[in-house]
Amino acid sequence: MINNTLVPQNESGIEKVFHTIGEVAGIIGVTPSTIRYWEDNFPALAPQKNKKGTRLFTPEDIETVKLIHYLVKTRGMTLRGARKKLKENKEETVQNWEIVQRLQLIKKELQEIKAKMEE
Repeated sequence: MINNTLVPQNESGIEKVFHTIGEVAGIIGVTPSTIRYWEDNFPALAPQKNKKGTRLFTPEDIETVKLIHYLVKTRGMTLRGARKKLKENKEETVQNWEIVQRLQLIKKELQEIKAKMEE
């Protein structure tokens, strides 16, 4: 499940196939060095590299980075715990993460409604 509002697009509005580490870092809200560190620690995160060695992230790679960010930064898991969780039970982890994302969107919408009602 990709949140298209956070995926970079080119000038014609078409979703890009590959993204640089800087673009991914901007989407997620972390530094490129954090993503490189996670790449070393999570076998599930293995972006392609071009001849120059530039990392090229697919939308699936971006989703993996978002999931790692959720486990490590939001849930406060250690890298070891997050790696174990992804290895042993990735499908359930992804489902839980998607539920949390939907609930956060609902919360935001309700807060906006409340703010309009108070005006």
